[in-house]
Parts: sequence; C-alpha cells; structure tokens
Amino acid sequence: MSEPANAPSFTGNAASALDSALTQLQSLLGKRVITALAIREHHSHGESTQAPGLPDLVCFPETTDEVSRIAAISAQFGLPIVPFGAGTSLEGHVHATRGGISINMTRMNRILRVSVDDMDATVEAGVTRTQLATTLESRGVTFFIDPGADATLGGMASTRASGTTAVRYGTMRENVLGLTVVLADGRIIHTGSRARKSSAGYDLTRLFVGAEGTLGIITEITLRLHPLPEATGVALCAFSTIAGAVQTVSECIQIGLPLARIEFMDDRLVDAINRYSHLDLPVKPTLLFEFHGMSETSVAETAHLAEQFALEHGGLGFAWETTPAGRERLWKARHDAYYASRALQPGAGALTTDVCVPISCLAECITATRADLDNASFQATIVGHVGDGNFHVLCLFTPLQAAEAEAFAGRLVEHAIDLGGTCSGEHGVGLGKKKYLKAEHGEALEVMRLIKRALDPDNRMNPGKMIDP
Repeated sequence: MSEPANAPSFTGNAASALDSALTQLQSLLGKRVITALAIREHHSHGESTQAPGLPDLVCFPETTDEVSRIAAISAQFGLPIVPFGAGTSLEGHVHATRGGISINMTRMNRILRVSVDDMDATVEAGVTRTQLATTLESRGVTFFIDPGADATLGGMASTRASGTTAVRYGTMRENVLGLTVVLADGRIIHTGSRARKSSAGYDLTRLFVGAEGTLGIITEITLRLHPLPEATGVALCAFSTIAGAVQTVSECIQIGLPLARIEFMDDRLVDAINRYSHLDLPVKPTLLFEFHGMSETSVAETAHLAEQFALEHGGLGFAWETTPAGRERLWKARHDAYYASRALQPGAGALTTDVCVPISCLAECITATRADLDNASFQATIVGHVGDGNFHVLCLFTPLQAAEAEAFAGRLVEHAIDLGGTCSGEHGVGLGKKKYLKAEHGEALEVMRLIKRALDPDNRMNPGKMIDP
C-alpha cells in the first residue's frame, strides 16, 4: 500500500473554506477535531490494497446530533465526508480519496436498549460485534453475524456484512430492523421500526444497508437477536478433492439440513492455519461444520446426515471438537485465516477478493478458480462461507506479480457473474469493485445513480466509492 500524501487536499478558496469549517467544528467538538498528520494517516486507509486517501481532518462525534451538525457544516463549505469505523474494510471504503472530513464513529459505542422479549436491540454505530455479544451473553440471546474482524456494527450495516453464520441466520440485510441516518445536509431520519414486518412505504432501511456511506451516515441500528442454541456441535472433515467437499455442501443445503456454519478451506489455507495457529489438521481440502439444535440428540442426527453426504464424496470422516475451549480455538483459527495466509509470505502484497455464485455452480467455480491459481506464479489461498455460495481468495504477490494478481481477480469476477453470481458476496464495492457493477447490474446502475444524485446532489458522501454520479 502506497503512502498517503501529507499535504491538505484543498488550496486557494477551498483552503479558506476548510479553515472556516475547522473553526466551526472546533467550536462544536473542541479537541475531538484533529488535524495531526498521524491521526489523518490512520484514517486514510483500511486493510485493502487500494491507494490511501488522506482526510484533511478527523472528527470524533459522540451523538447523532453532533454527526448531524458536522454534516451541516460540511454541506455549508462543500467538504466531503467519509465515515470511519474499525478500519477493517477490504475494498477501500474508508479512504478519503478527495480529502475532507473523516468521521470516526467509535465514540458512539453505547448499547441503547436490549429487549429479550422482542428479541431485538438498538445500538450506536460504533459498537463492535464482540462488545454486543459480550453484553448479551448472560441473557440467553446473541447477535450471530461475524465477519471475522471485530468490526463496528455501523460499518457492518454499511457494507451489508455477513460471515460464517449467514447460512442459517442471514446477513446484515436480514438482521437490521431499522436505522437512524444522517443525510448529506444534516437532516436526521429514522427508517424501519421494531415490528417484524411492514408494508408501509419504501424500504429505506434496505437502501442504506449496503450503501457504504454514499447516501448517509448510519448512527444507530436496531438489530434482530437470536436465542443461544441449547446444543452445539463442531466437526472437521477433510476431503480427497475440492469438488467432493463442495458437492457435499450443495447436497446438505438442497435437502435443507439446518447447518449453523459450513466453511471451506483449501489445502493451502489449512497448511497456513496449521503453522499460524499451531494446529495439526490434515493438509487437504476441508469443511468445518457447526450444528445448532434444541438438544444433543437433534444435533447428532443432523451431523450424522451431513457425515453420510461427506463420505459419499470422498470425505475422510468427522473429527469432533467436544469442548467449548476446543470449539473456540478452532473457530479462532478459522477467523485468523487472513493473518495465517499473510504469514505465508511476510512482506508480500495481499489482494483479497470474494465472489458469490448460486449453490449449484459453486463446485465448478471453486474448482476452476483453484486450477487458475495453480497456473499462477503467486501464492494464494481459498476460504469460503460455502453454505451460501460465497468464497474468498487471498493472493500474495511481489511488485512484479501485482498485475498478474489483478488479472486473476478480474477473471474470477467475470466467471462468477457469467454463472449468475455477484462480484462481491460480503466485502462490498468501495473503490475496488466499482468497475464490475455495469456488467452485473446493467441499466439498473443508472437507477442507483439517480438515487445517489437525489440524496447527495453535491457528491460529498464518501465520494468516489461504489457509484460515480
């Protein structure tokens, strides 16, 4: 990742506008407006390979009203706004490519309400997923969406995140009931309600979930909660071939087995995880299963059926993790797959991409992807939330291999779209995947532009991401 420029983004009249905005923002927030280069550099990037973009200043609001007033000041002086959460995004979502104001949401970290009776909670956007899960632990309920990183829930809503449990519990799209959003001009709106269904008006909640901060700033989220399972089982199964592993997934899904998680790791990733997390898993294509049920008996019955499908497709038998500590260690190793892969080639560049295809096409797509990678000069690993057709590839490359890795990523996306899939199942669009939206959406892309122009006529809300109006 290249270094961000140190100089402010504005000169002349624009610089004067920035100075005037800074004066008003300091009056509003005091020392919670920062112009120090080190803080600006921290907010210039996430975890992607996209070139950093340096904001001119960083604001740390603590209330929705403060966010509203920041937005109004930015509108007055024509300054871009880029929301910033944990900084874990993979497609350049938080890069301030046109300078302006980075709004760090992490001080808005209050859990405002939890209702076990209604199975919902309202949180501020800076609450992290582990913070919420810890708060809910003793109440018999939880929030299952886990994108791997300890992301903020505002960021997760903005990118329509999902994770390992999406096969059973859905993505952020299914688990966000309502939002509080600050619009480009500072207006505050509330979308959705705590009711489990509604046929009243346009579904604005779904419009902002996945909009990546290009239409407004999410400040509060009302979330659907789920009961903690009475019984849990976790098993690993190694396979002779990638195709056998993925075909097992397809059959389990097609007959409706109630799987909580079903994760795929190719042999290269298993080897990396063994080294990084000090495990001794068989270095073969592997599925990691988790089963939730009302009783140990129901979990055992579901697991037995899954194991039979696995054996029919070259599975080498289930290896069970029977203790909570063992299960936690195994899932931590899975969530550390990104860092395990990076450790294969310290200092290398890393390109992480994801696609999602119909389940019936998954085996063909992953097998073709691995064959493509086997002919490449760079190292790469594959991991997938294969229960919903989503998989990820992490490419490690030297500067001389960067163009080759980019070309591979393009072929992967084109193949996925040709199969009726999408350029991203959960990473989002940001800067990295804008170029694929026309092929995926066709004329619908112009409808998205119309919405963008209506809500953000000056193109100040996270400009340069997703859609160029």
